[in-house]
Amino acid sequence: MTLQIAGINPAGLESGNSSITAGRDLPWLQETATDDVWGDWAVTYRDVVILNEANERIEAYNLTVHDLAIPTNKETLKAKLREAAGGSLTAE
Repeated sequence: MTLQIAGINPAGLESGNSSITAGRDLPWLQETATDDVWGDWAVTYRDVVILNEANERIEAYNLTVHDLAIPTNKETLKAKLREAAGGSLTAE
């Protein structure tokens, strides 16, 4: 399985899109009032939402609560992503 990562900006904060994407190649999506992705997936600020192959929410891992500067938090997130990908991802 291939792991895909994208950012999703909530509706109403479109003005920051150009600065958040400047110099980056991470796919960046813009939520609209019609497509309430943050609401549908119960997202809070700085959540990494892990989806299954059908784009259904498995869980969220919040980067404010779990600072990735702490090695155990980073390893936990990697393990969650590997598990969601069927264990087929290799470690960096």
